[in-house]
Amino acid sequence: MLQHPLRSLASITAFGAYVPERVLTNHDLEQMVETTDEWIFQRTGIKERRIAADDQFCSDLCFGAVRDLQLRYGVVLEDVDYILVATTTPDTFFPSMAARVQAEFGIASCGAADIQAACAGFVSALQLANGLLLSGAYHKILVIGAETLSKATDYTDRSTCILFGDGAGAMLIERSEDGAFLASYNNTKGNDGQHLYRSSLASAIDGVPIQTNGMIVQNGREVYRWAVTTVPKGIQTLMDQNSLTLEDINWFVPHSANMRIVESVCERTGIPLEHTLTSMAQYGNTSAASIPLALDLAIKDDRIKTGDIVLLYGFGGGLTESALLLRWTL
Repeated sequence: MLQHPLRSLASITAFGAYVPERVLTNHDLEQMVETTDEWIFQRTGIKERRIAADDQFCSDLCFGAVRDLQLRYGVVLEDVDYILVATTTPDTFFPSMAARVQAEFGIASCGAADIQAACAGFVSALQLANGLLLSGAYHKILVIGAETLSKATDYTDRSTCILFGDGAGAMLIERSEDGAFLASYNNTKGNDGQHLYRSSLASAIDGVPIQTNGMIVQNGREVYRWAVTTVPKGIQTLMDQNSLTLEDINWFVPHSANMRIVESVCERTGIPLEHTLTSMAQYGNTSAASIPLALDLAIKDDRIKTGDIVLLYGFGGGLTESALLLRWTL
């Protein structure tokens, strides 16, 4: 029996997504670095990714996702009272991307903040949105996950350039007495943060020298080991603490890092792969945007239905992980 252990006043009332027009295929990458389409797909499950234009930035992708949300659900945004944007690749550190969204859509008065939790960012933002609703001070919150990772990717580095893409997803969360957020889980292993980073001002993490060119750097082997160990443990912890079983879940939506990680997590937890939603084949690893983009594909394919129980699980740079079990209300 599915219980409701998390206090929630959050209901999903609209959704939208956006990806840039340019497609970068595995065959394109064959012309750029020493790799093959077969090698990339076998190791990552990625076939292609979207790449923002030179004059297109994170804020533009946010705008596109919000416009899609408006078009699909006919909602008004004038009464949105908080905007949260999860991103690791903002146009500027400040003003925030959330402030840019507020200005673009003419929302008269609202709070606005960016969330930096890398690949766990979108789920973390949803958790924070639920907390804001519970405070009683807010009633309608716009949550966005958006990335232009191509602008922080070294296209001479075969280990990273095959992975990353650009995109955005937006979700409107409104106060409802029939709260749809059912359970949550968070964990961080900050002492291993040097295994996946993008530099800014510092030249070291905990005394360990790092590259300082602002590009994404990843120790793929260590990140893989961490993910396939910690994510199954996190899922089991969430299940145990909330008296849940896998039979309670209709869909598992992990961060679309690569298919090998997803397959290993499913094998270790017993989650059927056919009940898993991902976006890496079409869009690559889009960090904070990967989970909403996976949801968007499932909506368009008519796979996800109103009332379905969905487990979102973000994990990545930090190293950090965030999970949220929710009831789909669209």
